[in-house]
Amino acid sequence: MNLVIVESPAKAKTINKYLGKDFQVLASYGHVRDLPAKDGSVDPDQDFSMTWEVDGKAGKRLADIAAAAKTSDRVILATDPDREGEAISWHVLEVLNAKRVLKGKPVQRVVFNAITKQAVLDAMAKPRDIDEPLVAAYLARRALDYLVGFTLSPVLWRKLPGARSAGRVQSVALRLVCARENEIETFKSQEYWQILARLATPAGDEFEARLTEWEGRKVGRLDVKDEASASAIRRFLEGAAFAVEQVESKPQRRNPSAPFTTSTLQMEASRKHGFSAQRTMQIAQRLYEGVDVGGGETVGLITYMRTDGVQIAPEAIAATRAVITREYGERYLPEKPRHYSTKAKNAQEAHEAIRPTDLGRLPRAVAPFLEDEQAKLYELIWKRTVASQMESAEFERTTADIAATKDGARAGLRATGSVVRFDGFLTLYQEGRDDEEDEDGGRLPRMARGDALARRSIAATQHFTEPPPRYTEATLVKKMEELGIGRPSTYASTLATLRDRDYVAVDKKRLIPSDKGRIVTAFLESFFDRYVEYDFTAGLEEDLDRISAGELEWREVLRRFWDEFNKRIADVKELRVAQVLDALNDGLAAHVFPARADGSDPRSCPTCGTGRLSLKLGKFGAFIGCSNYPECRYTRQLGTGSGDDQAEGIGGDGTKVLGTDPKTGLEVSLRSGRFGPYVQLGEGDKPKRSSLPKGWTVDQIDLAKALTLLELPRQVGAHPETGKPIEANIGRYGPYVAHDGVYANLDSVDEVFTVGLNRAVAVLAEKKEKGGRGRSTPAALKTLGEHPVAGGEITVRDGRYGPYVAWGKVYATLPKGSDPQAVTVEQAVALLTEKAGKAPVAKAKPTAKKAAAKTADDAEKKPAKAKAKTAAKAEAADGEAPAAAAKKPARAKAAAKTAAEDAAPAKPRARKAS
Repeated sequence: MNLVIVESPAKAKTINKYLGKDFQVLASYGHVRDLPAKDGSVDPDQDFSMTWEVDGKAGKRLADIAAAAKTSDRVILATDPDREGEAISWHVLEVLNAKRVLKGKPVQRVVFNAITKQAVLDAMAKPRDIDEPLVAAYLARRALDYLVGFTLSPVLWRKLPGARSAGRVQSVALRLVCARENEIETFKSQEYWQILARLATPAGDEFEARLTEWEGRKVGRLDVKDEASASAIRRFLEGAAFAVEQVESKPQRRNPSAPFTTSTLQMEASRKHGFSAQRTMQIAQRLYEGVDVGGGETVGLITYMRTDGVQIAPEAIAATRAVITREYGERYLPEKPRHYSTKAKNAQEAHEAIRPTDLGRLPRAVAPFLEDEQAKLYELIWKRTVASQMESAEFERTTADIAATKDGARAGLRATGSVVRFDGFLTLYQEGRDDEEDEDGGRLPRMARGDALARRSIAATQHFTEPPPRYTEATLVKKMEELGIGRPSTYASTLATLRDRDYVAVDKKRLIPSDKGRIVTAFLESFFDRYVEYDFTAGLEEDLDRISAGELEWREVLRRFWDEFNKRIADVKELRVAQVLDALNDGLAAHVFPARADGSDPRSCPTCGTGRLSLKLGKFGAFIGCSNYPECRYTRQLGTGSGDDQAEGIGGDGTKVLGTDPKTGLEVSLRSGRFGPYVQLGEGDKPKRSSLPKGWTVDQIDLAKALTLLELPRQVGAHPETGKPIEANIGRYGPYVAHDGVYANLDSVDEVFTVGLNRAVAVLAEKKEKGGRGRSTPAALKTLGEHPVAGGEITVRDGRYGPYVAWGKVYATLPKGSDPQAVTVEQAVALLTEKAGKAPVAKAKPTAKKAAAKTADDAEKKPAKAKAKTAAKAEAADGEAPAAAAKKPARAKAAAKTAAEDAAPAKPRARKAS
């Protein structure tokens, strides 16, 4: 028997069918080991030795894999064909060696670029060893991300209460978003005027021409700066004679774009369908792992979706050309196949581009078997692949230069037009655009040199330059790729982290940095500028690529990074809060202290008049306060204007009336509360309220939006199988749908108000497939029988923190490494008895007066007490945080968990999908 180990159960089931009875295919469910979320998991003092810990849920799966390996003749590691997949195979092999179950059995590595029978059989015929340089690159990346997360994040918690974390790539991506916002805020609009003449040929055909020359000088788009200049030119043209000076027509060709890579697929799916990068990868994963498209057999519809390559296999090119001939005709087929290439940086780029596994599966044929989003993404991939092998589009671009003369003076105008002579690949596919671009007009009327032209009208219109647009996910991915920051396979998780940490919000697909995100960026730019530089981060990525190519030793890269980084951490730890605030006040001055209309000092206190406004750090994050505190108690939230102590548009009493609810007749108001703005229906003891969700700002809230919030939870419909209702709502952890105790996250807040029944059923089903149980009790893995003394059933269950035994309301976690299936009733009773005997000791809470007395500086003055703590707790409960934080180790643990999540591999969770 041959044991094959893949990542997902869906893939395991399909591949087992292809390989037959001599093979057993088991799934690892993604990563099986990770670095523990605590200090010391990577030890620079021991040459960056790494301590690995088996995930709680992975323990049973590894036990099953080890048992199967023990009785198998050969072990085949068939995880995904990229750096993370190679790492998973390496981890599995390390565990099997530690369990001593291999005993000299051959272990081979194979990769499937597509989940089709032919691709699987071809891969099985070409086994290889584990790619050690690729594993080394994974270890280097993992160690770097861990060291940054677990070293830099505690400094953030200490100096910036409310900040969640910092990451090696995440922080640089956030800097890009914040830098664009700074550009927008400091942008100075410039007035300019556009001069257009509407003219007619001798045959009476009309067209438009724009001014290009005036008083012997060329005129650019912004060169006519005021109304006086524009009026003078208009008066001249209104009395001038027009004639054609020159007409030139040139043929042009536009070639199709290459097939999709990971990043280009994410960009195009965002532009055309509004999918987030994370959602695109989730849908693509399902298409790759397999769908039943009729006949009862599951087959992968696309090739592997994490790739930097743009080339496709020769047989796929031949199949594509056959489809073009059959569906569009010989005219659309180029004489020779098109070949695309990219400058390979690592082994991952040797993979094919993302393409359909069978080009003969037309989108319209497979659409009935797919969910709506899957059908859209498959059609996008199919069209892009086929278009990449089609004939070029042919255009004719015509330019007409026109002279306007009057009393010996002259002005120049130009008209342009573009005509499609042959649509070529455009008949099937045209790439989306990130922003509106000027396009040439249509066909110009026929005209010849010397033709006199009749004037129909002259228009001079005023315009103002606009600031650069905010990034969308698509344009941010494009920018990161241009700068060499991160790698395409990590973009989705990086963007998701920025949203999850509340560092950015998404409004109409645009990324808007939160105040928290801007403060973190300002802090890093002030004290860790080298580590958020674009070139530095790109240079590290190049080093990682060189490691994967076997050109660099991975520990040497870590040494170079750590020596300087650790010194900088030590220096910043010594900074006082006042020094940090001074730097933030300067770095964020334009944002937190905007210019006032009356020209007065933006930092003077509007209440006492003598105090200076400054950033302050509190329990719930940063705010603006007066230097004369406590005599002057003026405060305001960030981003709420220059002088008002309430959010913009909200009155001095914290209330703004939005209108009346047509159903109840009650007043709907927008209010400012302790935890931020919210909307309220009516008055009374318990009026209905709803906080503004992430990404919604007070200036965007009108009556309609307020009513949609107040109507939550929204009834989506009845589940077609159970008949029970499905609700959409916004909770503590974001937007979700709920049905019969199962809760499944939605991609965005907006989807709460638009999600339909089909989509809701699909995400709930997907959550169940992933093992999601909502808030219901986990199903029993094993029943041990009645408690021998007190009675009552004892069961073994798998929980969020690993397997445990349950008896009534007593739950006892199993020791690490225990096999839940091997637990005996005697062992369970011993664990439960020990657990039941440990009653929590109540602790007296400090009075509010005493807690308030422990200020940030008081805590900093107690180094002896800090030394008694472990390093991690000392960082989390340092003096700059509120005193209450020092008394709550749970908060420090939660913060450590946040750092661990940011330092985690790019894709472990996504890999567990399906």
